[in-house]
Amino acid sequence: MTSPNPTPRLIKACRKETLDRPPVWLMRQAGRYMPEYRAVREKLSFLELCKTPDAAVEVTMQPINAFGMDAAIIFSDILIPPEAMGMEVVFGDGGPQFPNPLRSAADVDRLIIPDPVEKTGFVMEIIRRMRQELASHPDKALVGFAGSPWTLATYMIEGGGSKHFAKIKGMMYESPDVLHRLLGKLAETVTLYLNAQIEAGAQAVQLFDTWGGILNEADYRRFILPYHQQIIRNLKRDETPVILYVNNSRGILPLMAEADPDVISIDPLTSISQARQIVGSRFALQGNLDPIALFSSPEVLKPLVQSLIAEGGNQGYIFNLGHGILPPTPVDNVRLLVDLVKESALTPAHS
Repeated sequence: MTSPNPTPRLIKACRKETLDRPPVWLMRQAGRYMPEYRAVREKLSFLELCKTPDAAVEVTMQPINAFGMDAAIIFSDILIPPEAMGMEVVFGDGGPQFPNPLRSAADVDRLIIPDPVEKTGFVMEIIRRMRQELASHPDKALVGFAGSPWTLATYMIEGGGSKHFAKIKGMMYESPDVLHRLLGKLAETVTLYLNAQIEAGAQAVQLFDTWGGILNEADYRRFILPYHQQIIRNLKRDETPVILYVNNSRGILPLMAEADPDVISIDPLTSISQARQIVGSRFALQGNLDPIALFSSPEVLKPLVQSLIAEGGNQGYIFNLGHGILPPTPVDNVRLLVDLVKESALTPAHS
């Protein structure tokens, strides 16, 4: 049966349909650079905000209302599933912390594979309410997301952020079986979690591997790629495209392609043209303006955005940043970026 509502522009781009212009949204588009967001955060801690559907819907909609992006990404955090698995996570000024990081096989064995509705039902409620909010904006897509097993494991083993990743790499070298056991549990958890988001109404989902680029090709193939493949293979993808993002992915784009997502999202180190040459024409691409470019003057920013639009084209391309938007980013430059993309009709869309 054909839906009475139009297919959102983002979904059409994921399917490589020819459009009059590319869709635009920004990673971390709901966040601290917006005064409206900071006003909400004065009343709620970060974790409270993630778990309060009314407030999470409000901040998810803030960039849609302010700038008119073509997609809303749910306000949440990649570390929600590890908490549901039984780990304590604390969000402070220094970033997320796990007071009791994983150190042994016994620690891994204690983790549960949570029922996503029972343990993270607030995320599904946010998605359901967001679909209601977007009912009057049918051309705008709702994007769900999760962190990849490797990136989640880095936080759970390191105890927080890290410069050298000595603890997870130490486990990789000394106890690879324990690490694989953890990654397997995480892959199953993330698969259930993303499928629950799809069932709740997410129209696309993105898998974030923030720390995937710290491994060489051989270790990526052992400890990351099989779990990407497992998750993507087991997602309910009939109507819901999957976007894969790996930071610092310049040397591993062919391995990202082996995971078989619908869209490969690239960081600023690889151009759209280079990525197309490497992965071929089978995948849509997303990216990849350097977030620092948003601190430039409008005279500098405008040609950068226009050049990227021209390079990406109007088929199989989604305009985005190459990483998340930064808190001090000037709001006016975000508005300029979105306006430039929306004004950039390249060729008439095919009917």
